[in-house]
Amino acid sequence: MCGFVAWCRASFRQSTRRQAQAAGVTGWVRNCADGAVEAVFEGEAAAVASVVSWCHHGPAAAVVSQVDVAGEPYTGEFSLFKISGW
Repeated sequence: MCGFVAWCRASFRQSTRRQAQAAGVTGWVRNCADGAVEAVFEGEAAAVASVVSWCHHGPAAAVVSQVDVAGEPYTGEFSLFKISGW
């Protein structure tokens, strides 16, 4: 699981989805009530690491203040990457 705090326009979730899909990573991304963005990534270790690395800076307009990453066992529960709540 990867959670991170980011500020930007609505493009952060869309950009995260594009990055994850391009890397072949599944899971989800959502906004939290406190303004943070939370995501879960599943896939090959190198692909997940690539997307998590991208999350440290996000899209051009983003200001990322913190990234917290917690490793969890692979479950294979996701078939695609989506924006949660849509």
